[in-house]
Amino acid sequence: MNAPEQAQETLDLAIGGMTCAACATRIEKQLNKLEGVEAAVNLAAERAHIRYVPGLADPEWLVATVVKTGFTATVSGDDTRAEEKARKLAVYREELRRFWIAAALTLPLVAQMVFMFGQDAHADVLPRWLQLLLATPVQFWIGWRFYVGGANAIRGGAGNMDVLVALGTSMAWAYSFIVTVADLHHHHVYYEASATVITLVLLGKILEARAKARTSEAIEALARLQPQTARIERNGQLVDVAVATLIPGDVFVVRAGEAVPVDGEVIDGASSANEAMLTGESLPVTKAAGDTVFAATINGEGLLRCRATGVGSHTLLAGIIRLVEEAQGSKAPVQRLADQVSAIFVPVVVAIALLTFVGWWALAGDFTQALVNAVAVLVIACPCALGLATPTAIMVGTGQGAKAGVLIRNAEALERAEKLDVLVVDKTGTLTEGRPVVTDLIVAKVGAGNTASARDTVPGTAGDITLLRFAASLEQGSTHPLAAAIVARAKAESLALATPQDATTLAGRGIEGVVDNQRVAVGAVAWIAERAGPLAAAQSLAESGCSVVGVALDGAWLGAIAIADPLRASSAAALRRLQGLGIEVVMLTGDNAATARAVARQAGIARFEAEVLPGDKAATVNKLKAGGRRVGMVGDGINDAPALAAADVSFAMAAGSDVAMQAADVTLMRDDLGSVADAISLSRATLAKIRQNLFFAFIYNVLGIPLAALGMLNPVIAGAAMAASSVSVVSNSLLLRRWQSNKD
Repeated sequence: MNAPEQAQETLDLAIGGMTCAACATRIEKQLNKLEGVEAAVNLAAERAHIRYVPGLADPEWLVATVVKTGFTATVSGDDTRAEEKARKLAVYREELRRFWIAAALTLPLVAQMVFMFGQDAHADVLPRWLQLLLATPVQFWIGWRFYVGGANAIRGGAGNMDVLVALGTSMAWAYSFIVTVADLHHHHVYYEASATVITLVLLGKILEARAKARTSEAIEALARLQPQTARIERNGQLVDVAVATLIPGDVFVVRAGEAVPVDGEVIDGASSANEAMLTGESLPVTKAAGDTVFAATINGEGLLRCRATGVGSHTLLAGIIRLVEEAQGSKAPVQRLADQVSAIFVPVVVAIALLTFVGWWALAGDFTQALVNAVAVLVIACPCALGLATPTAIMVGTGQGAKAGVLIRNAEALERAEKLDVLVVDKTGTLTEGRPVVTDLIVAKVGAGNTASARDTVPGTAGDITLLRFAASLEQGSTHPLAAAIVARAKAESLALATPQDATTLAGRGIEGVVDNQRVAVGAVAWIAERAGPLAAAQSLAESGCSVVGVALDGAWLGAIAIADPLRASSAAALRRLQGLGIEVVMLTGDNAATARAVARQAGIARFEAEVLPGDKAATVNKLKAGGRRVGMVGDGINDAPALAAADVSFAMAAGSDVAMQAADVTLMRDDLGSVADAISLSRATLAKIRQNLFFAFIYNVLGIPLAALGMLNPVIAGAAMAASSVSVVSNSLLLRRWQSNKD
């Protein structure tokens, strides 16, 4: 039952005892039967991500449902990560111990096969009672897990890998036991087959566990970055305390070279911070009073005194870890095929094994050969690789994305991103810096009749200083973005500003007042021209897409100031990368056509729409989708919400914004359009790996089952091939770790 989104809460369960895709499918099926519950189970992560409606379900009930299905389950969270890792390590060590015991018992059985070549096929190097003694502990002690898992699966109404292994090895052992007890010397025994299959399956699970552990290294690496202690102010003293004890408002100190313990705001001090673990960008970020610092980032050369604003699970780092874990636990649509196959796989395989047995016995009249071939079918068909094909690739892919500052919300978004062929980008703050800055100063030539001008862009000249000082002195009380840009440039030039007198603001025109006993007017070029005549250079700049502010002194032109939102230094190169990926870029902006045209020309964008209202951006996205295009949208995650929601995949360029991470399919921790190209490149690489994995998984069974049924594979080789299939799929996924962000 799908519950209303607004009424849902989320829960993660750490699941133990899953052995193949059928196990994950069975748990998922049982959980989704519950009212108000939506669950997705990830075999590779050994985790269930659940959304439920409080009142209709609760954590205890969900855990009990999993346990009733035949598996272990515990509630997973930030505070249980270390405990879960320790538990998995203990299980791994126990599995390794059992494997070595199984190997020691199985090795003599396998070794005797070498000495049997060239001898009577029914001759035994080891006495059969000794073979029975060696094989039985492997079958019923080491292999007991397969009986338990198989019984739980059958009780739950579905088959899994355990059913196949238990059934196949039991047939081989039981036949050998009867031959031994009845003293039928003319029949061969297959103790080595049953013991070797169990040992090889255990070896495959151990190798698989080691490989799977590497797929979650990205999460573990992020978690390890969190400092364990913080240096806080208490009663005028600096005291070291556990990070877990900090509360919002605590004042903490970060010395040079130390990691920031929690999110906070700088109170005083100046330094720089390495935020590569958040953004993937190695260049340090300057920090001063009023700036935000983030947990686990590394302080540079200065001392910072900060006030805690986000602690515990409310830090940006914790949010990133949760987002990556959710993405790693989600399912891509491409996995549906594997799930559908897994649901009917075991019954079909058992039927094929039965037909193989009956066919060989009836046609060849050889009961022994019929049994061996049926066992081989059961062993080769274990669907482990099928269940690991998609989740392992998603885990590695999303982990690599997190390292590069690309946070992917879920596997479905990852898959959709691969198919994008058009990207809609907001201009302000996406292609551009998002803040207006002074780009040119135009000083009117004295005695030129106000109709000619000289363009003077060299900072520090007398004309520049006079123009900038008068304009900034008058504008310093204004909150208009253009006024802020003028004042910021004056401060950057270290100009001493005067206090204006009788300042009056005229809406839509500008501001006028007295500065140093002279009448100054700053505002729209047309308004200044009404009193001082035209200024040709100002008109020319306006036509190039800049916002131009005119400045008059005592009724005559002093000059004009050109202001623009500059293109990000990385935008042009990023757009070339996107176009190289076959993505058409469409720019939307609320600015006038001249400004839009100028920015599009600088960026190398052929298609743009100007004077577009925020609500109309969504209409543009829908129009592109109606034309059969797969549309991505890049915005700030808040102002562009309607368009982001309408797009097939939404990208939010908003480092440090919790709102953006919740709203967008992909959050880009670097304010750099190149991250969109990274996300699309990573999506294509991940989906390619998934398809390769599914091919490997299917080809093992498509080729292996017929070969086993035709008597061309014995159970030992089948067991080795089955183990190899799982390891090969996980290892292929790990090759994604070679993917790297391509920063221009």
